Amino acid sequence: MSKFVALLTTGGTIASSRDEHGVSRPVAGVGVDVDGVAVREVMSKDSSALDFADLDTIRTAVADALAEDGCVGVVVLHGTDTMEESALYVDLFHDDERPVVFTGAQRTADHADPDGPGNIAAAVAAAQSERGVLIAFGGRLLPARGAIKKHTTELDAFRSAALPRPKPLPWKPIAGVRVDIVALYPGADGLQIDACRQAGALGIVLQALGSGNTNAGVVHAVKEAVAAGVHVVVTTRVPFGETSPTYGGGGGGHDLVDAGAVFSRELRAGQARIQLAALIAAEASAMVVHNSFS
Repeated sequence: MSKFVALLTTGGTIASSRDEHGVSRPVAGVGVDVDGVAVREVMSKDSSALDFADLDTIRTAVADALAEDGCVGVVVLHGTDTMEESALYVDLFHDDERPVVFTGAQRTADHADPDGPGNIAAAVAAAQSERGVLIAFGGRLLPARGAIKKHTTELDAFRSAALPRPKPLPWKPIAGVRVDIVALYPGADGLQIDACRQAGALGIVLQALGSGNTNAGVVHAVKEAVAAGVHVVVTTRVPFGETSPTYGGGGGGHDLVDAGAVFSRELRAGQARIQLAALIAAEASAMVVHNSFS
């Protein structure tokens, strides 16, 4: 059996073209024709429209590709809006030495100077030589864990905190697990947290201020959510740096911990939500959830 890289297409800008009004829309197929690359179409969706069932589908497609005889690695073509979530989701369960490389584009396929072909070439090369789950984009090769999209239009769009990988989780689908993100701000109250809990959220990720701070009203809502069995994880709206539960005063990070929240030291809200959903699906205990984020 000859060796090959499996290239999975999911949609996104890299597989989009513009209509007569200049509106970009995903189209079926991406037209990749590279020696040693076997293309598999998984879906054709803008990544902003993906849900947990779609992430399960992508992860299953990656596992199926790696199970094929002769596959040396996998490339996933994906929209940039939620690439960091899907890449982390695959990374959480990846227990194979062969690489899985996510890539995409900022410019549509019919752009006069598209960035997709270069990103695909870099991703295919990485899929033949690297290890782990990675993002190849704009001349960079980044670990999936800790990655964020840092610019809406620049071709060099991603950065990563390059965090250590924990032991892979046993895979269980996350479709049907509700985990919400609540963005905090000066004057925020507990209304959104209460609404998420009442809507059936099993987990809530707080995008807090500074190193992980808020106010007393939010802390009270967190305490009630945790008492109702909801996992609450604290991140920050600051792009990089560790969170730290050091402030008190009624609404600081220390008070959130006292209320039962868990601090995500490095993962930002998008990836923290994915990890929390995976842990909830695996029926992880509160202690396991705590240790997974610390």
